[in-house]
Amino acid sequence: MDWGRAKNVLIYAFLLLNLVLGYQLWMDLREQADANPDLTSLAENTQRVMEDKNIKVTAQIPTETPELQKINYRFLDEDTQKETTLPQPVYSKLIFSPKELVSELSASIPGIANYQYDPVESREGTFVLHPLVEDGWPLFRVNLELHYSDQRITSYRQQSIEINSLGEEKRQRVLSASKALGNLVDNYLPEGSVVKSIELGYYGEMFNSDAQVAAPAWRFTLESGEIYYVQGISGDVISPGTDKSKS
Repeated sequence: MDWGRAKNVLIYAFLLLNLVLGYQLWMDLREQADANPDLTSLAENTQRVMEDKNIKVTAQIPTETPELQKINYRFLDEDTQKETTLPQPVYSKLIFSPKELVSELSASIPGIANYQYDPVESREGTFVLHPLVEDGWPLFRVNLELHYSDQRITSYRQQSIEINSLGEEKRQRVLSASKALGNLVDNYLPEGSVVKSIELGYYGEMFNSDAQVAAPAWRFTLESGEIYYVQGISGDVISPGTDKSKS
């Protein structure tokens, strides 16, 4: 038996094992860091309230504060509840590949390239997407619903709209997510709340008229399923299940 060669094989095996273990440790630490958002952007008193009320934040707190303006929009189809069957079912797994999804559905669903998938509002049997404002910010509560069964998208329901900016409306820098979250923690969130998602988009009350108005807003989703919106300019809070804002 060639002990020298066997010794080299063992050395290489141990080196390979160390590399694998080192990589696994690095991945574990990375996942742990991703799962523990940085809360230092919150005020000290807010952090104390979180501790007292056992409130946790598992979502990363966004740092962007873009300059945005209010928009107005109108529905193009009065029958917003009409369901349309696709001429050819599409595998539902494509929802997780936006380019493939657009390629497969662009001929059947007008403007789908300007929609964004929303995992918060999606549910069993229905994928929910929102139209994007200025190619980047979802317009919450205006939906494109893709209905699926047996892993195939079979039909859709679309609230077709036309978006316009308010000509004289000035752009304003939106409230930071940390300040909006601090307001919720200090004044609105019940004990034991877990904030699992934070996203900037547009939100507006629905009026029984052709013209609708929406403003930038932070959406905070709790693990319980409750959703709070914080208006990005005024800081007003929309309570869950209502359209009534509170300052």
